Amino acid sequence: MNRRSAVALDAKFWRDRPVFVTGATGLLGSNLCAALVDAKAEVVALVRDGVPKTRFAELSLEREVTIVRGALEDDATIERTINEYAIDTVFHCGAQTIVGTANRSPRSTFEANVRGTWNVLEAARAARTVTRVVFASSDKAYGSHDVLPYDERAPLHGEHPYDVSKSAADLIAQSYAKSYGVPVSITRCGNLFGEGDLNFNRIIPGTIRSLLRGERPVVRSDGSPVRDYFYVQDAVSAYARLAEAMEGRAHTGEAFNFSLERQISVLELVAIIQRAMGREDLAADVRNEATNEIAKQYLSAKKAREVLRWSPAFSLEEGLRRTIEWYRAREGA
Repeated sequence: MNRRSAVALDAKFWRDRPVFVTGATGLLGSNLCAALVDAKAEVVALVRDGVPKTRFAELSLEREVTIVRGALEDDATIERTINEYAIDTVFHCGAQTIVGTANRSPRSTFEANVRGTWNVLEAARAARTVTRVVFASSDKAYGSHDVLPYDERAPLHGEHPYDVSKSAADLIAQSYAKSYGVPVSITRCGNLFGEGDLNFNRIIPGTIRSLLRGERPVVRSDGSPVRDYFYVQDAVSAYARLAEAMEGRAHTGEAFNFSLERQISVLELVAIIQRAMGREDLAADVRNEATNEIAKQYLSAKKAREVLRWSPAFSLEEGLRRTIEWYRAREGA
């Protein structure tokens, strides 16, 4: 079989299973759709904009999945989709994910991330076919804490627009589980990277593209913020493993952190990419102009390792190597 994904899912579990993926053309959604298609799931993809150069388009996934055009904010579209296609499993990956956009336009971010989440959960609550919902929260939902790494018991108190949108949506998911028994589990991951990320204001794709073009990589912060960076193919396996473990409504209302459990500063990350690409000669352009930055954010994935028996398959360096290869092919360099 000509596989689209670097991750092989349990075909026995996923074959012919009706699966709804929101945010299907995004970084996570497109790679998750590819793995589900390989596993012969019946994938229904929510697509808002037709962007021609996405990973979704590159893999010709539109030929393999059912496309529903619409936005998360449109409750009628979400409800119709879940009912009309008798959806069993929902991966709610759709969101406005760019921190800078959230700072510029908090209202649209809250509409997509908060209202969009309760639309999905309300439709799942009303439907009789849905057996599991995996909701993509974020490490940003935790906000700033003195005690790190975050574990799943840490309180959620985002302060800035994007962080607050994820805190609120995360709590809404928990309330639907506790109050209505909606079978929803929550993922909290670090900063995703990998094949298909076209948001070049993010540090990894921005740095890679700059170096491929012989330009200095731009660092908008002072380079000191410490983060988790999580390869998208490992995220795909994590989401699928959690969904599989939810059989019989297990883990309803629970959250799971997924991480490489490797903390690294922005400047350290840029240096790793420079070495991998042989471009140490192009020094980072550190602008120190970013706002609403939390100094340190990183996760413990102990619960996922012990409860789900999940572990990442790729090191940071291997994930970056594969990612660089994808951008190099795309740039023709």
